[in-house]
Amino acid sequence: VQLQASGGGLVQAGDSLRLSCVVSDRTGSDYVMGWFRQVPGKEREFVASISRSGRRIYYGDAVKGRFTISRDMSKNAADLQMNSLKPEDTAVYYCAATWRRWDTAAREVGEYDYWGQGTQVTVSS
Repeated sequence: VQLQASGGGLVQAGDSLRLSCVVSDRTGSDYVMGWFRQVPGKEREFVASISRSGRRIYYGDAVKGRFTISRDMSKNAADLQMNSLKPEDTAVYYCAATWRRWDTAAREVGEYDYWGQGTQVTVSS
């Protein structure tokens, strides 16, 4: 299974960006999808996760109310809409996937089996 993340870039504080993560497996809808972010010298931080059906969604405290995760079944993708961006959102964003029998989401790095290559998001003040 390969994950391809895209959509990062350089924006100003208050702007929006949309990240997308496409799953190569044709059964991509069977995977729990997640987004994490990391800055140099710090651990990878949980951002958002969405279950197979899209009915269960978790967000990290730092992004609640500003970011929205969703699934695009037609593209085998999970998107992350990021609004009201802040300089502290600057990081490399990684998408991740793991297969689950049940309709659950996942918050921990160790729960994921597959990772994308990362996409840089830079928010200037």
